[in-house]
Amino acid sequence: MSADKDLISVQQARDLVERAAKAQAEIARFDQAKIDRICEAMARAALREAARLGALAVEETGFGIPDDKREKNRFAAEDVWNYFRGLRTVGVVSESKDVVEIASPRGVVAGIVPSTNPTSTAIFKILIAIKSRNAVVLSPHPSATRCINESARVMREAAVKEGLPADAIGCMTTATIEGTEALMKHKQTAVILATGGIGLVRAAYSSGKPAFGVGPGNVPVFVERTADVPKAVQDILTSKTFDNGTICASEQAVVCDAPIEKAVREQFKAQGGHFLSTSEADQLGKVVVTPQRSLNPAIVGKSVEVIAKMAGLSVPPGTRCLLADVAGVGRDYPLSIEKLSPILAFYVVDGLSRGAERCQEVLHYGGMGHTAGVHTRSREVAVRFGSEMPASRITVNTPTTHGAIGFSTALPPSMTLGCGSWGGNVTSDNVSPLHLLDIKRVAFETRPVKSKRPAVSDSTVTTPSPSPAYAPSPAPAAASQRSSQRQAVVGSGPGKINREDIAAIVDRFLAGRQPEKASGETREPQQPARTFSEPEAEAGSMYAGPSQSRSQTDSAYQPGNGAQRSSASSSNANAGNSSATGANNRTPVDFVSEDDVKRAIQKGEKIYINGKTIITPAARDIGEPAEVFAKI
Repeated sequence: MSADKDLISVQQARDLVERAAKAQAEIARFDQAKIDRICEAMARAALREAARLGALAVEETGFGIPDDKREKNRFAAEDVWNYFRGLRTVGVVSESKDVVEIASPRGVVAGIVPSTNPTSTAIFKILIAIKSRNAVVLSPHPSATRCINESARVMREAAVKEGLPADAIGCMTTATIEGTEALMKHKQTAVILATGGIGLVRAAYSSGKPAFGVGPGNVPVFVERTADVPKAVQDILTSKTFDNGTICASEQAVVCDAPIEKAVREQFKAQGGHFLSTSEADQLGKVVVTPQRSLNPAIVGKSVEVIAKMAGLSVPPGTRCLLADVAGVGRDYPLSIEKLSPILAFYVVDGLSRGAERCQEVLHYGGMGHTAGVHTRSREVAVRFGSEMPASRITVNTPTTHGAIGFSTALPPSMTLGCGSWGGNVTSDNVSPLHLLDIKRVAFETRPVKSKRPAVSDSTVTTPSPSPAYAPSPAPAAASQRSSQRQAVVGSGPGKINREDIAAIVDRFLAGRQPEKASGETREPQQPARTFSEPEAEAGSMYAGPSQSRSQTDSAYQPGNGAQRSSASSSNANAGNSSATGANNRTPVDFVSEDDVKRAIQKGEKIYINGKTIITPAARDIGEPAEVFAKI
């Protein structure tokens, strides 16, 4: 039966991704106004159903408090949407004189949704995925399948009315480990948003896909000696008891500065905290962790009354949170673990340095990179403390639950909190629609790059047009690109070179290199244009036409073969080649090619040039080191 369920889950994942990919191709063409109308409709629908979905989550999972679930749903639907409402996610999203940024969606987002915050996380992931023009397929935790699917349905129905393809929001109804892996590894899955246990996050990162995974949050909070103690304690209890501590950014350990220990303890007692004796703490520890030293899921999100009963403890009526003095951090201290329930470990230290050290120890034991908190009246202390923490968010004078997600701070509101490299995550950000976009950058030159052979100004030289009698075939693509970059270099000298003169010189040269034709014979291509090798493409392709192979070109132009490359009016009109002409008559030539240089080197001759001589780049590269050119 289990095997059948796995097969069903795998097939469902494949089907949902394939349909989502087709829908996403349509969404990618939506403009910003349409995307925003769709998101507005989804946010309104989720907000309208926030209370019902919250109650459904508690009913199905047994975690948390219905009214707090409602508030988390409201936060995901309203605060998140209001914050990102004006964010541009279509077309040009940023522009300066030098760089233009263009947004591009990633494709299909695989959203892994936990049981601790099921409906609010589903609302959040759907909203940011569609805002960035992606499709999304959710894999719900098996114990929260019904409430997560209902959240997806509510948002899908509202979105479809505004034109979203229905398959753009998918949610598995049969979720198994195998099905979730199939979703993450599917070839059409573009990116993964993984919220859950460390095993799941590692699976996401090993899927071979880009993944935003978030790790556990064993959050310490340091109450420094200058803190406003009543407010600090109030904030900690507000945070820790919210939804019975199911948000992983909630405090797990209080680290108290020694000079204010008495005041802090008194405030906890006055505001509903209950300190356990050593023996009671031992009893509680046996319930909080399993024999394998992992968190007991039976206590997650449960009330103080339920947990106390499980541990066989008697607590005063109205107790909001259980506190226990703990001597250290690690496997030998069960209550130093992330507890995800209204239970706090309590430590006393002396001074900022010792406080930071203890908080680091707590983070190293299952909370690396997530969140830390500090209560102090000194901005300098807050910054110093923050600089020591291996955490992505350091909240100051606020509940860590609410501060980390951006409810009570200026951080971007999010239900997915990156833990950076400390926690093995790809980002330390509060994940947002921006993380589900690829940004293309069109960058204009701001700093010219120096070249050994500067380009010739168009005002001085233009590329000659082919003569009517002979039009060379286009060179291959690579050669064409190089030839556009490596134009003929004109020798310097007195007087200005006329464009028409240069064009005429090149035309005569090209025409003179063709095989002799019988009178009245029409030039027809004898064979397809040749694709030159790279060296030939640079120097030779500008000579060889469509009717010539390289051997034909060479035979058409050899010393003494009667081929003419200059006009009758030229001083070397009757010469067989330019190098010979230059050597015998000391007359400057009009045009020098690579072949001319090679022949001159072989014969030990000079090529005489002046300021009007056109020299190809390849000819200059060979001729200058060999000292072939003689300027007259």
